[in-house]
Amino acid sequence: MVVSINGTNSRMFVSGSCDTTARLWDTRVASRAVRTFHGHKGDVNTVKFFPDGNRFGTGSEDGTCRLYDIRTGHQLQVYQQQHDDNHIPHVTSIAFSISGRLLFAGYSNGGCYVWDTLLAEVVLNLGSLQNSHEGRLSCLGLSADGSALCTGSWDTNLKIWAFGGHRRVI
Repeated sequence: MVVSINGTNSRMFVSGSCDTTARLWDTRVASRAVRTFHGHKGDVNTVKFFPDGNRFGTGSEDGTCRLYDIRTGHQLQVYQQQHDDNHIPHVTSIAFSISGRLLFAGYSNGGCYVWDTLLAEVVLNLGSLQNSHEGRLSCLGLSADGSALCTGSWDTNLKIWAFGGHRRVI
């Protein structure tokens, strides 16, 4: 099970689990989820609240990331790469840019895609760049000012990907 705490309301958190669902929890409601979110066809490996606290993203063994609205319970978007073969890499970790416009997704094949959350299109594939990872991504995180992404991999390396000037917010 994986968990993300809402940055704008610490009483709310979301969990993802091997039953293919994500659940919204409120600490004021004892012993049951407030809402259950469906859509994935594999284990939910990662969850992360959107910066505004009203949405959250998930990443799954089914190779997709999804964006959900906690107020309506609706799935807002699916982020999925087209693959030529039958092997679809699993999503292992996700993060959002400070504005929420970008979704960073790490995969079991060492790839890291940067998605435009509104258009559901890949704007950058870090895995295609020189010195990319050679093993499964196990974690990723964005710097507090949004200027860099750190990726950790089973290849025993941490890599920092800078996005321009020191004060640039993505």
